[in-house]
Amino acid sequence: MTARPDPNRKLVVRLVALVVVMGALSWAAVPFYSWFCQVTGFAGTTQVATQGSDSVLEETVRVRFDANVMSDLDWTFRPMQREMTVRIGETAMAYYEAVNNSDQVVTGTASYNVSPDAAGYFFEKIECFCFTEQTLKPGERVEMPLTFFVSPDMVADRDAGRIRDITLSYTFFRSDEQKSAAADMDVRPATAIN
Repeated sequence: MTARPDPNRKLVVRLVALVVVMGALSWAAVPFYSWFCQVTGFAGTTQVATQGSDSVLEETVRVRFDANVMSDLDWTFRPMQREMTVRIGETAMAYYEAVNNSDQVVTGTASYNVSPDAAGYFFEKIECFCFTEQTLKPGERVEMPLTFFVSPDMVADRDAGRIRDITLSYTFFRSDEQKSAAADMDVRPATAIN
């Protein structure tokens, strides 16, 4: 007599396999989403270029600059110019200023976004302070350059072709390593007892 496979065992194996596959997909979702945004410019994600554009058009675009700081970072952060008009394909340079208002050495990281979202794929950064962490001493002031161009390919794009106003927005926040180091030290202000 041959033994019949246990139907419950088959079900358990399938359910375990389903859980493993769902876990793997969840784990892969974040890097996949980051890759997808970088490749497509989705959600205003900009591109990174190693050199300027080969062609410069007569058409122009106005680039506005915005700056924000998270509340746990005691910095003043602002664009040194509110906007500039550049020819499409022309390499341009803008500056942001950061000042550490605290009495401690602080490391911050900038995240960025381009609006409207459709312009993100065509906004090419050559050099940016957002590529690395920025460490400022107490009271230190720095000017941080940004070198960029708007790709001439934008003009032919069905969605982005008519865009002539782009906003580049940065938000500075305390670096994760510094947050975890402060948490490890469990630093709390002294409480006076009267």
